[in-house]
Amino acid sequence: MANTRKAPAQSAEHAKQPKAAITFERAKLLCPDQGKAERIAENFGLICPDYENIRDQHSLALLKMKDGFEAALNEKATALHFQRIVGSLVSSAVGAGSFYSDKVSDARALATRTPEGGEDTDAPVGFESKARRAAEFAADMGLQAFALLAAAHGAVDAYKDITGEEWRAYRAPAEGQPLEQRALKSQLDVL
Repeated sequence: MANTRKAPAQSAEHAKQPKAAITFERAKLLCPDQGKAERIAENFGLICPDYENIRDQHSLALLKMKDGFEAALNEKATALHFQRIVGSLVSSAVGAGSFYSDKVSDARALATRTPEGGEDTDAPVGFESKARRAAEFAADMGLQAFALLAAAHGAVDAYKDITGEEWRAYRAPAEGQPLEQRALKSQLDVL
């Protein structure tokens, strides 16, 4: 049986690498915008998701959830609860956008490796090349990322309506720092 455990040095090194922040701005950078989604749909014969409808439906869903609580949660608990919900939708869009970007890179790499602009000479007659299938998969993932971006956008909008504040990703306090150092850092950030 193969040993799947990482060496302690590798695990420690991996743990030190900071994770990129999950932000709506990052999701917008990774996911296709309206124009690109429309071009993808047109060029690949796909249906472009209705961004406005998805955004509106997700915003309404969160607002209905808030109404369901009535007076069960105080203001702080409401903000924390919805911050987590919005965070999961934004995280989903970031993940989908990142996956889409990877698939676009894979499709481009396959297209440049195969002779004659992507024609796979080993493919049976009547079947698509690997490069073509990779491009179609990337297109499908792009439209899914676009739809998830719309859902995240609706959630971010609803968060502002619910709390009166802009949504920001939760950041846990830096571990290992004494409370006094964290407090000083917080005060210095104000300056």
